[in-house]
Amino acid sequence: MVKRKDLATAMNARIVGSGKETIVLAHGFGGDQSVWDKVLPDLAACHRVLLFDWCFSGAVKDPTLYDPVRYSSYDAFVEDLISILDEMKLTSTVFVGHSMSGMIGCIASVRRPDLFGRLVLVGPSPR
Repeated sequence: MVKRKDLATAMNARIVGSGKETIVLAHGFGGDQSVWDKVLPDLAACHRVLLFDWCFSGAVKDPTLYDPVRYSSYDAFVEDLISILDEMKLTSTVFVGHSMSGMIGCIASVRRPDLFGRLVLVGPSPR
């Protein structure tokens, strides 16, 4: 089982680019961070960009990371997002969430507003 402090590594978190502002790109269900490949070069030219893969993603190599009971609600995903941002020592980010990640970002921003400066929701799921 992955320790919470090692979550960023387990979920393939990486920061690319440079700049004062950090953009967090969170993919939707059924995808992985490669969905951002077309926009990443332009964003990374002026910003630091955090990418990661949710634990259900096929890009995550540790099969023990995903527990269907734990992840039966958004709460576990919210905890993971907050853990990654804390582990990477990020605050006041621009969070871009696609589909279910949009809702995860909304919930996380209520729990830890210091981590989020702005939210960008791309087709957020309703539940």
